[in-house]
Amino acid sequence: MLLFLIACSSLVAGFACAELPAKAIQDNSFFIEEAYNQEPDVVQHILSVPAFFSSGDGDLSVNFTQEWPLFGQRHQFSYSVVHGGTKEGAAFGDTRLNYRLQALTEEGCVPAFAPRFTLIIPTGDAAKGFGHGRPGYEVNLPLSKVVSDRITLHWNAGGSFFPAVNGRDLWSGNLGGSVIYAVTENFNLMLESVAAWEQDIDRHGKVGQSVDALLSPGARWALNFPNALQIVVGIGAPMALTPASPDWGIFFYLSFEHPFVRCTPSRL
Repeated sequence: MLLFLIACSSLVAGFACAELPAKAIQDNSFFIEEAYNQEPDVVQHILSVPAFFSSGDGDLSVNFTQEWPLFGQRHQFSYSVVHGGTKEGAAFGDTRLNYRLQALTEEGCVPAFAPRFTLIIPTGDAAKGFGHGRPGYEVNLPLSKVVSDRITLHWNAGGSFFPAVNGRDLWSGNLGGSVIYAVTENFNLMLESVAAWEQDIDRHGKVGQSVDALLSPGARWALNFPNALQIVVGIGAPMALTPASPDWGIFFYLSFEHPFVRCTPSRL
């Protein structure tokens, strides 16, 4: 806590200058959700491809997310779709419809805080392990803070609930955190860690629980173009922290962020 207060004091003294390197790329993490909603009139398209490997088996999925501001930065809507492949076969996963509220905007010692509520639509093939075949609900509480001109910290906590899956309610929880270091304005080094406690039900109706935890170093690069187009590419190397987790993996990331409203120059 003392270190946090010292960092905040430094921030208040130094934020009067130009934009810090840590603030140039702010919403492009891989496993951790950052607490920054989309700016007004700016849409983001995110494509991520995680691949995990363990004992000769491999799982690969392609995830697409699109984030839209709703009448400003305070409210945001997004949706996520996924197509993946496991040893049971390939199929689409559940679709997620997300609403996020920018409850706190980062300023001085105040962190950014943007709680998210998600409706999970059962579009996945449950027989192949893609979802539970039932609607679900998810909540996540992301918190973000720039603590120096080059370092940003992020924290996540949340959980999900699937009611009446073969007569049983299934719960899960997640925790995570990350450190982002801005080597330059357009190149960041990342260290993310996530843990998830997930319940599942077998064909005999018995509920079991697994604990997955990963540590993932990574890097991301931003390419800035005219008309406020920003492209971010990234790569991560997740590794297992628990026996139930995949032994290792690789994570590819691609984001396009641009205004969706063009302003026509006024004529005098």
